[in-house]
Amino acid sequence: MTRRYAVIGTGALGGFYGARLARAGAEVHFLLRSDFEHVRQHGLLVESKDGDFTLPQVNAYCDVRDMPCCDVVLVALKATQNHLLPDLLPPLVSCGSVVVLMQNGLGYEDEVARIVPTCEVLAGLCFLCSNKVGPGHIRHLDFGTVRLAKFAADGAPAGVSDDMQAIAEDFVQAGIRADTSDDLLRARWQKLVWNVPMSGLSVVLDADTRALVTEPHTRALAEAIMREVVAGARTCGRVIRDDFVEKMIDMTLAMPAYQASMKIDYDLGKPMEVEAIYGNPVRAAKAAGGAMPLVEMLYQELTFLDQRRTAGDRVRR
Repeated sequence: MTRRYAVIGTGALGGFYGARLARAGAEVHFLLRSDFEHVRQHGLLVESKDGDFTLPQVNAYCDVRDMPCCDVVLVALKATQNHLLPDLLPPLVSCGSVVVLMQNGLGYEDEVARIVPTCEVLAGLCFLCSNKVGPGHIRHLDFGTVRLAKFAADGAPAGVSDDMQAIAEDFVQAGIRADTSDDLLRARWQKLVWNVPMSGLSVVLDADTRALVTEPHTRALAEAIMREVVAGARTCGRVIRDDFVEKMIDMTLAMPAYQASMKIDYDLGKPMEVEAIYGNPVRAAKAAGGAMPLVEMLYQELTFLDQRRTAGDRVRR
């Protein structure tokens, strides 16, 4: 592998993919915060269904200004931290670098493109069950596919670029299933079909993904929300096949009981990606003349929970 990679956000997702790339021989530079000293001294540990491994020597940094310019920057922060990107991205890129936004939700590639106007911006849609269980310690439970799609300012399908294909090949060499999509917006809505019900319902119902699809009432609700997301995508000009909902339910039944990342964030008292996964899609559908009442209800519930906790934090301070 000849491309130099940077990982912004070395957690359950960025740590997993970055470690796999580094293990396969790529030059990877990791930006860390709380885990910096631990990872610098002890490396990264990945427990995986595909085989455990340790990356004993890691190019670890706590300041982006100490990192070299890279060919590919993998942004694996939660969308709630995107306000940091104007400071984090420019030192890492040069003209011709590629920035891959490996986040959930809808509507952030245009912001990244404004921050780094000379870079190609890709979405990296990750279908991954992985948790960070300790400092520098990642537990990979299932899946792991990455789908790359190119951002276009007009929102139109942008095809598959040479850089996209080359990055996908690097992932495949690292033992990661990777593919490409010629239509970023459709790929984002497809990911939302799973994320919207499973993330939000896991919080408001205090349940893991398996419980949501094995109990008849919650499964019916999850399916109804999925079909509403499919309809929202259609309103925005992107057609998702009706059988995609069944495919997502079957996939969830096949996976181990899993705590969605939003549920983990809620339990740990961290901000949830409410705007990325709910607010932006609801507004996009409304702007196109559609409505997603079940999704909007989840949006309102999650916003209430998020804001109540934030208000409580302010009072305690």
